[in-house]
Amino acid sequence: MPPPITLLTDFGDRDGYVGVMKGIIAGICPAGPVIDLSHNIPPQNLAAARFTLLNAAPYFPAGTVHVVVVDPGVGTARRAIALQLPQGYLVGPDNGVLSGVFDRVSPADIKAVELTEPKYWRSPQPSPTFHGRDIFAPVAAHLAAGVALTALGDSLDPQTLTRIAIPPAEITTEQIIGSIQHSDHFGNLITTIPAAAIADQTWVMQVGAVEIPVGKAYGEVELGHAIALVGSHGWVEIAVNSSSAQARLRLVIGDEVRLMATT
Repeated sequence: MPPPITLLTDFGDRDGYVGVMKGIIAGICPAGPVIDLSHNIPPQNLAAARFTLLNAAPYFPAGTVHVVVVDPGVGTARRAIALQLPQGYLVGPDNGVLSGVFDRVSPADIKAVELTEPKYWRSPQPSPTFHGRDIFAPVAAHLAAGVALTALGDSLDPQTLTRIAIPPAEITTEQIIGSIQHSDHFGNLITTIPAAAIADQTWVMQVGAVEIPVGKAYGEVELGHAIALVGSHGWVEIAVNSSSAQARLRLVIGDEVRLMATT
């Protein structure tokens, strides 16, 4: 059986764009399972797409083809690319949405191509507004069907790939300075502070003048109260029990947060 193909877009579920991509895939690789990661990435939000793929990819079997179409530069000179990593393939625009995954891999273990071979597109004249249908979906289906990456276009140096710069947390024994990297459907604010950083001490979260206790479960605080904890994704997040931390604290991607050691 062909490997799975995952789809991650900002298309929403009102229009037929996602269904059309699935139709293209079915026509090329009908036996391959197609899995929706999400189609509710906020429009043009590259950082949200990067975060979602980064945290989903490890749960898929080797050989999976991940397709990301969050592409505000569609139709411009930005490159359309495909990458082969030890765990599978990435297909999408070269705008940073794939960087969360490939930055965890040595460049020596990445094979990259620019998608310049129209033989594997839906049409030699792709729509300048819908590369998801005309380039990325058919390329992903051909990969899943066994076409070699090198057949899809011109080789690229992995060092030239576009990255979204997410500064790592600054960690000392007394404090950890991080930032917000994502806000999820529940309004939980997910930081750049990894779970391992808080394993050996007790901490309190500081957001401006607000102090937030650090715990392990949302229900450890009363309804409407804030708590910081490690989420299932492995990052420290700020939540409000049965409400939205994003609405309460009004933080956006890049805003600073601090954990202060209490012992």
